[in-house]
Amino acid sequence: MKTTPLLRIAALLLPLSFAATATQAASLRCSSKLISTGDVTSDVLSRCGEPVSRSFLGYKQVPGERYGETMEVAVEEWIYGPWSGMLYFVRFEGNRLSDIQSKRSGN
Repeated sequence: MKTTPLLRIAALLLPLSFAATATQAASLRCSSKLISTGDVTSDVLSRCGEPVSRSFLGYKQVPGERYGETMEVAVEEWIYGPWSGMLYFVRFEGNRLSDIQSKRSGN
């Protein structure tokens, strides 16, 4: 069976495109500034300002730097908005932005 060079290139790039989308960072625009997963709380505060709500959710066990080691980190959720009818839920794990979710506000 003969394959074309274009088909071979597509077969090589297909796994890379899936890997790129799986590791893509979530982001949120606050006025003219952008926050992304991995940012620290002080960066989020300086770019987006004070949230309308802050909630301490508890603690989470995460892998440590050494094999078999675990650490306990604080988990917080901040809520921004409503902006254009949307609420934004920003979650921090160990002072790092871990997730951004949005939901249409009930106004």
